[in-house]
Amino acid sequence: MYIIQIASECAPVIKAGGLGDVVYGLSRELENRGHTVEIILPKYDCMRYDHIWGLHMAYQDLYVPWYDGRIHCSVYCGWVHGRLCFFIEPHSQDSFFDRGYYYGSNDDTMRFAFFSKAALEFMQQSNKRPDVIHCHDWQTGLVPVLLYEIYQWHGMAYQRVCYTIHNFKHQGIAGLNILQATGLHRPEYYFEYDRLRDNFNPFALNFMKGGIVYSNFVTTVSPHHAWEAHYGEFGYGLGHTLHQHQHKFGGVLNGIDTDFWNPEIDRYIPYHYSKDDLEGKAKNKKALRERLWLSHEDKPIVAFIGRLDDQKGVHLVHHAVYYALHRNAQFVLLGSATEEGLNNWFWHEKNHLNNNPNVHLEIGFNEELSHLIYAGADMIVVPSNYEPCGLTQMIGLKYGTVPIVRGVGGLVNTVFDRDYDQTHLPEERNGYVFYQTDNRALESAMDRAIGLWNYYPDEFEKLVIQGMNYDYSWNYPGKDYLGIYEYIRHK
Repeated sequence: MYIIQIASECAPVIKAGGLGDVVYGLSRELENRGHTVEIILPKYDCMRYDHIWGLHMAYQDLYVPWYDGRIHCSVYCGWVHGRLCFFIEPHSQDSFFDRGYYYGSNDDTMRFAFFSKAALEFMQQSNKRPDVIHCHDWQTGLVPVLLYEIYQWHGMAYQRVCYTIHNFKHQGIAGLNILQATGLHRPEYYFEYDRLRDNFNPFALNFMKGGIVYSNFVTTVSPHHAWEAHYGEFGYGLGHTLHQHQHKFGGVLNGIDTDFWNPEIDRYIPYHYSKDDLEGKAKNKKALRERLWLSHEDKPIVAFIGRLDDQKGVHLVHHAVYYALHRNAQFVLLGSATEEGLNNWFWHEKNHLNNNPNVHLEIGFNEELSHLIYAGADMIVVPSNYEPCGLTQMIGLKYGTVPIVRGVGGLVNTVFDRDYDQTHLPEERNGYVFYQTDNRALESAMDRAIGLWNYYPDEFEKLVIQGMNYDYSWNYPGKDYLGIYEYIRHK
């Protein structure tokens, strides 16, 4: 099968969040299964060019219709750690992708509307006719719209689209000028409620809604999050649209890159280990304490790795630090804050706790240190308010670090409570789950985890190994996506 991914990110060359990891990891899995995959991306000035091998001009004169004229583009080609990528560079005074950052401009909807149009124009002019186009998040929500309203009449009638939503919170809200710029025109047609009109603002268009309405299949990044988006608040206003298109909507769990996240081969940790020999994990715990100046005592280390923001349950993260100390455990935090107020708050806590030998707060992000924390910690807390999929808990399980998670999104699909889970046998359970958003709920789960470590070490080790038995690589998601591709090809 021939698949083209269209996205605004692909790790490690363009990475602002988990989207980039998914585009890279899924593409590699599909290739490993014998399929042909190409990735189309914007050519940002600030992307990591050192991760591209053999970058060269692939298509010199791509003219993309835009408003009443055309924008001249160049398309470059190169390999990102083995993946074939095409980078579209527009030559226009708009400087769509020459801004020193990926997202955050007032005209982001226009920038990515142009990218969606340019990606299809490039495919049409260079005669690329994939079986499936797989596009991601609001930035490419217009791809299926443009394909079925324009490009199918210009030689692309047989292409099918799978559209994956990674974050329902950001939907791409725009106005009438998008229709004029992209050549869609006909506002009376697109402002129909069952097409692109936003569900709550009758004067706005919604890119993500367009992606849902026009694509052949829509996925989000875990089965439970698909339920939450459809029936709960986490569709952020798109629940009714998902309900209308429920026959083509489902959740596929993301995977983790087990070449990169694997304690048996991890180049960032001093001691390798496996579920059959956990001695290296104990040595990594000692190395972590030495690196962060923690005291060497017989007590568990609880960790948090991730962004410090409301989505990640930042107030519960803060409480977890002090509750771990209260329960005679150690705590290690690695994370950067997304807002100035939160950043100041955690810097204040860092200074306050600076001389405590049982806690270390690392404000910022350090890839190498994150690997050592996963390898050295005993437990990891993931108290998210919402979590479409979550990679932290899956990496924790891989590294034998018992997850303590809130029961939302993909956390529900990957972590099964040792004491209370009713759907898995005792030998299949792998962590601790709590459901409310208050301190007592978190304390209850941390209590059980720390208590098991303290009083039943053999049982705790058994839980560690049960977690390491799970395969959360791209193996199963790869199969699931291929099943979806086959389904929409033959519809």
